[in-house]
Parts: sequence; structure tokens; C-alpha cells
Amino acid sequence: MRTEKYYKRRILNILIAIVFMVGIVPVSILANPVVDDDILPDTLNTIQYRGKIIDSESGAPLVFATLTIEGTNIATVSNSEGDFLLKVPKEMPLNTKISVSYLGYKGKSFVLSDLKPDKNKLKLDLLTISLSEINVAPKDAHQIIREVISRKKENYIQEPLRMTTFYRETIKRRRNYVSLAEAVIDVHKQPYSNYRLDGMKLFKARKDADYSKMDTLTFKLQGGPYSTLMLDIMKEPYSIITVEEIDYYIFKLENITKVNNRLIYVISFEQKPYVEEPLFYGRLYIDVESMAISSANYSINIEDKNKASAMFIKRKPVGAVVYPTEASYLVNYRQHQGKWMYGYSRGQITFKINWKKKLFNTSYTSTIEMAVTDWRKATERPFKVSERLNQNIILQDKVAGFSDPQFWGDYNVIEPEASIESVIKKIKKRLDKVAESE
Repeated sequence: MRTEKYYKRRILNILIAIVFMVGIVPVSILANPVVDDDILPDTLNTIQYRGKIIDSESGAPLVFATLTIEGTNIATVSNSEGDFLLKVPKEMPLNTKISVSYLGYKGKSFVLSDLKPDKNKLKLDLLTISLSEINVAPKDAHQIIREVISRKKENYIQEPLRMTTFYRETIKRRRNYVSLAEAVIDVHKQPYSNYRLDGMKLFKARKDADYSKMDTLTFKLQGGPYSTLMLDIMKEPYSIITVEEIDYYIFKLENITKVNNRLIYVISFEQKPYVEEPLFYGRLYIDVESMAISSANYSINIEDKNKASAMFIKRKPVGAVVYPTEASYLVNYRQHQGKWMYGYSRGQITFKINWKKKLFNTSYTSTIEMAVTDWRKATERPFKVSERLNQNIILQDKVAGFSDPQFWGDYNVIEPEASIESVIKKIKKRLDKVAESE
């Protein structure tokens, strides 16, 4: 049995994905943010299309659905309310197809001429699977996982890629946002058989925080952008999908579904009862034909509050008991010419803070997400050390503002949820008042 120290170090440094530093807010960081000079110039050579992806019968939003411009590497995802924003080059023909896919639904294609600039409703139909298709299911889920591992090299991209990505991180105190940071990041994605870390270079970023609502605490996400890439469980050879680790888990075949008309095994997993260290549980979605993981939705076992707190909390104030109540993660892959690659990931952690001399506790929820919006084969070497983002970067410490309505230019970004959009509007109003007073 491996030691508690081994598991704590592995989970903390590799797959925790959101590491907090908790401490008293220094006065110096209460200053109003300013706008940095743009690293890349903004242009407006695109046309924007907004809308919502919904279930055709119930009208329920389909969250984190993928939209791709066919014949290109341009893509985006819908947000947690099903809303999407897609920027298309102006010169693109109106008969260009946009494909939409979502797990458990029939994929659909739309042409640009079918779309309006705003308020589009893209409806997907829930799929049904015949008994003859279900009969292909094997009985041994554990063997499926072993085959996934053995076919990793042939299933996943084995050449370096340059990816344009959009990244967002938020912190909420109860229901109110207290911090918001966004960035466009260039990623040098290493081949899946290469264990070198992926590199990152910051293009643009903006952030704002309302420290007056943080209960005299500041939460900082250390390594947030890198953490989203570490959720790529097929690239990072840790914890779940390795020959050494799978013996610590129980795997069960739960169901068969489809995405993009491809059969998908739905396999649940949880740690074995005798394993005392906190590991993971969740579901893996495996393409039947290629035996590649197309998606993974998983969480960390945080039943033991003391162990969970030790894993996540780097520093906390005197007189406070801090522990996580939820730690969940999602990663989706995209297929191109028979190979799979990272497309989107999301991590969310909720903490409770109990003060010894206060009657009520406080909860904070932090979310990180990254979506690949474009990519190409890398013809250049990885980023120089002077260009590369530090793996322990705290994006909140990057100073930028929200005053420019065209800040993102032609970059595809994840459409903000209504609550985040409201926060952005409030930030802009506050910045306008500051500008007027000056």
C-alpha cells in the first residue's frame, strides 16, 4: 500500500487543479485595476453569432456542448446555461456548416445563412439506441480500461500542437461573485506519448476583484491555467488512467450512449473500500470503435475533512477552519482525422470557512475552465523561458481592466453566464465612475 504522503503529494501537485492560498488581504491590492497595453492588436474581421443550445422537446439548456466550424479548427463551447458565442471570419461563405454535438444527442449541422446575429435556438434531439447496438457491450469494464491504456498512443495526437484557448476563473462568496479573471492563452500542447509539461504563453488578460465582499479574506488560485490542462487525464499519466493506478478502483459498465453518431461506453469508477487515501470517483465515456476516452466527469473523495483540507489549503488565517465540500472536474476531447485531442476542461471547488468566534460560516466556490478555440500543427519549438507562463502563476495578480467593450476582438471566448455578465456590467460602471472623477 502506498503511503499517505505519496498520495497527498501526487494529488496536490498534479490533479487537484485548484489550489488556494487563504490569508488577510494586503492594502496594496485594493487599488483599482488599470488596463495593460494589449500584447496583440484587436481587429474586427469576424461576425458574431449568439444563441442557446437546447433539448428539442423539453427546451432544457445543453451545457458545454461543442460548436465547430466544419472544414476549420475553429470551435467554441456553450456555457453552463447553454448559451454560446461564435465568431466567424467575415470572408467565410454563408453555406459554411456549423456542427453541434452533445453527449447522448444526435449531432446536427447548420449553415451560416440559417443563423441570426443573436437569439438563435439550436435544438438537438435526444437519441435512442437499438437493442442490436447494445449487444456489442462487453461485460468486463476493467478490461475496457486496460484497452484504453494500451491504445493511447494510436488514439491520441502524437505531434506537438499550438492551441489558442480561452480561460476563465471565478470566485463566489455564497451567491455573489467576488473575483473574475479571463485570458486568451497560447498553448504548446506536447504529444500524448510525451510526458513533458505543456507550455503556455499569455496573449491577453483582464481581471477584477471586490475584496470588500471577501470577509477579510482573499482567495488566490495558484496555477489555474495550468491546472485546466492537468485535467487532461490522457496526457497527464497520473492517478486514474495508468496500469499502476487502475487496480485501486472498481469499474462498472453502466450504459451505452452516442455522440456524433458514435457509440460510447459509459463506465463508472470509484476507489476500492480498502483504499484509505482519498482518490477519485466519476464516469468515463469511451468511444466503442477506437477505445478512446472522449469525455471524463469525476470528483475527489473528500469524506475525510482533515485529509481534504490538507490537500487543498496552502495557507489559512488563525481562528478559521477551512475545508472543501465539493471538488468536481470535467474534460472533453475532440476528434480530428481519427485522432483525439484536448478540447475543454472545467474544475469547481466549494469551501466552507468556520470562524471560531462567529455564529455563521461562509462558503466560497471557485471555478476554472478552458476551451480550445483554434489549433494548428506546431512548426516551431516550445516557448522560451522568458515567454512562458510560470506554472505557479496567480492570474489575479495580472492587472487589467474591463473598460474596453472590444477587449477580445476576434478571439472566440466562452459566453459569460447571465450572472457573470451582470458582474462585468457592474465593473464597467464602476470604472466609468472612476474615470469621470479623474
